[in-house]
Amino acid sequence: MNLQDKINEYINYCMKQKNLSQLTIKAYKIDLAQFCSHNSNMSIDKENLICFVQDLHAKFKPKTVRRKIASVKAFIHYLCYQDYIENNPFDRIDTSFKEPKLLPRTIPERIIRQIFTAVYKNIATAASQNQRNIAIRNAAVIELLFATGARVSEICSLKTIDVDIDDQTVRIYGKGARERIIQIENSEVLSILKQYADTFSDNISENGFFFINNRRQRLSEQSVRIIIRNLENQIGSDIHITPHMFRHSMATLLLEEDVDIRYIQRILGHSSITTTQIYTHVTSLKQKEILKTKHPRNNIKMMPNWQP
Repeated sequence: MNLQDKINEYINYCMKQKNLSQLTIKAYKIDLAQFCSHNSNMSIDKENLICFVQDLHAKFKPKTVRRKIASVKAFIHYLCYQDYIENNPFDRIDTSFKEPKLLPRTIPERIIRQIFTAVYKNIATAASQNQRNIAIRNAAVIELLFATGARVSEICSLKTIDVDIDDQTVRIYGKGARERIIQIENSEVLSILKQYADTFSDNISENGFFFINNRRQRLSEQSVRIIIRNLENQIGSDIHITPHMFRHSMATLLLEEDVDIRYIQRILGHSSITTTQIYTHVTSLKQKEILKTKHPRNNIKMMPNWQP
């Protein structure tokens, strides 16, 4: 059996029949190419898979290891389904392991304020019309990241028809093609979205995607990271900021405002509330800080002549 041929066949099956997202296909290609490279004798057996899994643990973080194992498992399940192999060796391999819980990294409110101040300052101080247009687009991207709590891939994949400024809604397609509608109720967010849409109306109509780059193509996730990195440098941030941190920050701040976690789950597009509950750990840290600095007991002093 030519392993690479079967991988190509499986990738084609995932695209044409399962209709998986481009991001999932990209991950499968990377993971299966690595599996193929590791598997020099092109055999699929228990010993080979155990060796591969051990190699993954030696090279990657637990979350990445879990994804890569899942990719290979799905591929081998396909081989069994198509009768290319008789038995699934993963049935006799224990791949479970404890993954450490990583708390979501959030952006301090002071830095969020600095970022928003910077994006609008860039519009006001632009030296040319082109710079001003780009600054308007960047402001719209940042505002929508924070307003919706969407993933950067979801923001970049927005089509023109997904953003209804008059109706004040954004339609987002998340993981597993799950659809959710987020209402935009902040006037400043709506204003910059309208300004952006008016400024780039011709290019948006021609392209079909809502956010576009200088070449009139869909704005990439990497471009958004560069926008944020430039803002990070502009304000002299003491922390590294990623697009996903806007999602974490929005969710955490909503929770701190006593918003029911079930509503936050729907806004973020989580299929399970268990995923959303990670934010309760972050607010526990906030609770600890509040009790440490704001508790009324701190202001209660003993009488000067008190004796036990």
